[in-house]
Formats: sequence, structure tokens, C-alpha cells
Amino acid sequence: MMEKNGLGLLHVYTGEGKGKTTAALGLALRAWGHGLRVGVVQFMKKGEDYGEILALRKMGIEVFQFGSGKLIAKGKHCQDDLDCAKRALDLSRSLLRSGEFDLLILDEVNVALYFGLIDIGEVLGALRQRDSGVEVVCTGRNAPE
Repeated sequence: MMEKNGLGLLHVYTGEGKGKTTAALGLALRAWGHGLRVGVVQFMKKGEDYGEILALRKMGIEVFQFGSGKLIAKGKHCQDDLDCAKRALDLSRSLLRSGEFDLLILDEVNVALYFGLIDIGEVLGALRQRDSGVEVVCTGRNAPE
């Protein structure tokens, strides 16, 4: 059984190829199965047509999506992209402090950092100020050192 008192770690799933979000959602499924409260904040993603998002929502796992719905490239973002990323970070900061979730996945936060949509100092500050029992997974390519 997954024990709540063993929570509080920070996981970073990064690298080339596929599987980072899938691995994070596998951890979410395991935690949910053990009765833990799980939340997902998706940076740069929009739309409920992803099968895994539909499944999470049917299970009662809250998924918050913040994306413009269009692809962007590094250095080629617009104000809407910045605004979406800021809202995602603001909500993440609030949820990390609230203790509302035992596991919080910050999906594609590494990509938002790489694209310069949010500031690394703000992300690190939010992670450092989180409730002591909140386990966090940060996913996405190009995670900063």
C-alpha cells in the first residue's frame, strides 16, 4: 500500500521520445488506486479528446488544462501562450501550497520553461514552498538543470 507519510518527493520525467506523460499518469493511477488525491495541471495542452484525460476525469481525478490549442516553437510564442502558462503556474502554486492533492503532476512544465513561457525561479519557488506531503511530477523534454 502506498503510504501518505512517505510522500513529498519531486520526480522529473524528461528526455527525448515518448513516455514521460504516460509514466506520470501510471503513477497517478497507482496513487489513485491507493486512495490518494491526485491532480494534473497540463501546461501547453488543451482539449478533452485525449483518451487518458477522459479516463482520468471519469475516475474523478481533476485535470486542469492551460494551452492555446496551437503548436508553438521556441521563440515563436504569442501573448496568449504566455497568459496560459502564467495561469497554469499560478494554479500550480496554489495547489502545491493547499495540500488538496497528495500527488500533483505538472505535465509539460519543462517544455513551458524551455520555450520561455514561465520563469525557472518562479517554478522552483512554487516547488520549494509546497506543502510538505505533496508528491510532484514534472514532465516534458528539455528540463533545465
